[in-house]
Amino acid sequence: MIIILISFIFGACSAQRPEIKTMAESGVMDLTRVKLENSVVRLDGQWEFFWNQLIAPGKAETKSSNEYIQIPSSWNKYKGNEDQSGYGYATYRLQFITAENIKLGLKIPRMFTAYKLWVNGELIAIAGKVGENREIMTPQYIPQLALFESSQGVNEILIQVSNFHHRSGGMPKSINLGGEKQIIKLRDKSLAAELIIFGSLIYIGAYHLALFLFRKKNTSSLYFGLFCLLVGMRTLLVGERFFMYLFPNFSWEIAHKLQTLSFYFGVPLILLFFMSIYPQYFHARIIKIGQIIGAIFGFLVVLTPARIFTPFNPIYQMWTVFTIIYIIVALIKIWIRKEDGSWFITIGALVLLMSGANDIIFLNIWMNDNGPAFLKALIRTGSLSSVGQLVFAFANSLLLSKRFSDSLAREEILTAELTEINSNLDELVSQRTKDLEKSKEKIEQQKLELEKINKNLNQLSFKDCLTGIWNRRKYDETIEIEWRRCLRYKRPIALILLDIDYFKQFNDLYGHMAGDECLIKIGDTLKKSLSRSSDMAARYGGEEFIVLLPDSGKEEAIKIATMLRINIESIKIPHEKSSVSNYVTVSIGVTSTIPNNKSSYDDLFKVVDRALYQAKDAGRNQIKYLSQ
Repeated sequence: MIIILISFIFGACSAQRPEIKTMAESGVMDLTRVKLENSVVRLDGQWEFFWNQLIAPGKAETKSSNEYIQIPSSWNKYKGNEDQSGYGYATYRLQFITAENIKLGLKIPRMFTAYKLWVNGELIAIAGKVGENREIMTPQYIPQLALFESSQGVNEILIQVSNFHHRSGGMPKSINLGGEKQIIKLRDKSLAAELIIFGSLIYIGAYHLALFLFRKKNTSSLYFGLFCLLVGMRTLLVGERFFMYLFPNFSWEIAHKLQTLSFYFGVPLILLFFMSIYPQYFHARIIKIGQIIGAIFGFLVVLTPARIFTPFNPIYQMWTVFTIIYIIVALIKIWIRKEDGSWFITIGALVLLMSGANDIIFLNIWMNDNGPAFLKALIRTGSLSSVGQLVFAFANSLLLSKRFSDSLAREEILTAELTEINSNLDELVSQRTKDLEKSKEKIEQQKLELEKINKNLNQLSFKDCLTGIWNRRKYDETIEIEWRRCLRYKRPIALILLDIDYFKQFNDLYGHMAGDECLIKIGDTLKKSLSRSSDMAARYGGEEFIVLLPDSGKEEAIKIATMLRINIESIKIPHEKSSVSNYVTVSIGVTSTIPNNKSSYDDLFKVVDRALYQAKDAGRNQIKYLSQ
């Protein structure tokens, strides 16, 4: 459970793409200093805004609006929107300035509820049918990825948006602009994450429904299984909306109803689940009220179009917030009284409730239009509930599994007691059997301890006893494995060989204890400087260290070698006998290659060894690169 929570937290915090924070001002965003090829930029800030106008490409210059709207947000509170509703149509315009011609991409989120998007006059994305009234427009939710080639200098993004079906209109989420590969990677990772969540929830839900079919008295499995299936299906209709990729012509109205129903029915289901496992902490009347409210709002969704039932959604969100508070209070009581499984249920439920509260805030009209800046900065995505629901599902799977296991354990104890009562005549045989079982358990325990000791000894045999990093034996084993892998997949591999400059003179001046301390500090610096798990630093012998870099070419290897040389010198270990610096320095040889059948990793080492000697001959405290 701890591993899963840490994975989600750090997965959310560590971006795999470099994201540049810049803001548009008065409809213009200057990106000349941004390397768009390797970056992703949110096109947030002030967009030029033409309310109740559908401006064609090339016409915006002649119809300057001198009006701007903050993106992301809905247009409900725009001062020109007299009735303050989400109904209407408008044109958004943003000019961005680039330093060169480059292939770029836009990751376009859902917009409310139909749009056309042009870049430099070219139509590159469309969802639904844009129109000036309800009769001629067609709504559609479908996040898209559009690729185009920008021009050096000023580029124009023009978006026509119309909405006559949803309570909120406009562009409530950020558009991402970036290099073609970065945008595709961003979309693919989002889709992959949502499909993993979908598959996991469907599997967990089906498993617990099967448990209920075999043991129908256990209603917690029924409620929990239905909740997981409901949330799993909802995952396809939110975020990247993979369902719409599969069925792009699917009715927007029906899709919106299904998404809303999953929310409305999910709340009473989760209340029923908690009631089934901790009935003493949840009042039956509250649960009944939750079912009635869910049914009323569910019938409203089924019987009315989106333009009628969506304005009532904030009311249900308020009820959901009350439900979250009610459940949290109950969980605190469960935790204080240390009920069975309270650890699992509390952690999972808190993650679910916090992620649900995040999404409620994000999707709230007031948040989109009037929310405080700090809250908007904190709540940047409305798709966390699926992750929270997966964590909750997994935690409760553990809880239900533990209860099932405890039931079996109690059954086994009762069976054993009954067997003992019915087997008095065989008491002697039974006692001997128990003795044999104890002896077997003792042998098994000794075997496990021996295996543990052997594992620790094997681990120690690969560590350098002085520096604590890997030794030459571990390096010899690893280089053979990585060489074969890179040979199979035609991937590059690089070696860095380091030698401490004038180390003999250092030992003669400061003594061998100081020399050992110097080696320890350098080994620790190498280990801390390598960020990838596949990279390896080892003590090769004496004052020589070697670094193995799988999947690394010349440029990356030289970059890492330069960093290592600087980091080691920055330790500032005094060295008065050095002729190149007042501190301890290293000479470094670097090489890289793509393995082939005519070469070996021994040949690679010979090349890096020659490169090291060239670095020494050239005056030390420097890097030399030789190709194989």
